[in-house]
Amino acid sequence: MGDIDLGSGESLAVTDVGSGPVVVFSHGTPTWSHEWRHHLKALSGRYRCIAPDHLGFGRSPRPEDGDYRPEAHARRFARLLEVLGVDRYHLVVHDYGGPFALGAALSQPERVLSLTAYNTFAWRFGDSPRNRRMAWLAGTPLFRWAYGALNLSFVISKSAWGDPASNTRETWEPYERVFPDAASRRRVLWALARAMNGSADWCDSLWQRLGALRSTPVHLIWGLADTAFPPSALAKLREAWPHASVLELPTAGHWPHEEQPDVCVESVARFLERQQLRAA
Repeated sequence: MGDIDLGSGESLAVTDVGSGPVVVFSHGTPTWSHEWRHHLKALSGRYRCIAPDHLGFGRSPRPEDGDYRPEAHARRFARLLEVLGVDRYHLVVHDYGGPFALGAALSQPERVLSLTAYNTFAWRFGDSPRNRRMAWLAGTPLFRWAYGALNLSFVISKSAWGDPASNTRETWEPYERVFPDAASRRRVLWALARAMNGSADWCDSLWQRLGALRSTPVHLIWGLADTAFPPSALAKLREAWPHASVLELPTAGHWPHEEQPDVCVESVARFLERQQLRAA
């Protein structure tokens, strides 16, 4: 665990544990690598597990002049793999961590041994009237104020949970404490939300290139009670990757690996083991 210098004045905090085939994790918003703790504990006995905190999240720096658009997070993720000398790797993503990591994966698909995706996306947000309204609203002064003063990012995140009984204060405390004030939430979380419009073409370019992973083993784990990325988003990824194996969790929401960690970790472990056996 430590900071990795990416050059050009940028660095990321990275958890790097275990040894063996490499598994790289990419978290979403408004979380950090803490969301992968169950996976790291279970998998690090057989794999080298690398889990960065994207810029502004978790233990990573939060520069005032930092670029917090998704394409910038993607550029840094690709650079991190280069700096760490990661050649071939299994990839596990969630939420915005999908776009952040897919830029590198789609540019060099031959390096990706497998992909596991939890409730994520790889297209412009304006793919429906509802999402177009949300993308427009996210860039308004009203949303800037709400992200800072009302902690709107966490309000939205908690509303996408599945079973309300397991949606506890203890679950969210490690995430909320790293965004303790309005300035930090606006700098990182609102900047990312605002980019839903400005980065639409970049996000759409991911969708256009998803076919590059048509021969890569893909495993989709989806909380069907997710109000942010509902079953229609899963159907869209299954359209792009019809060869993917799928685990549907009817009562889980946007955070399957937080809501049902044992089921999720077991599913990922079995999927990775199958890939290792095929490669042997």
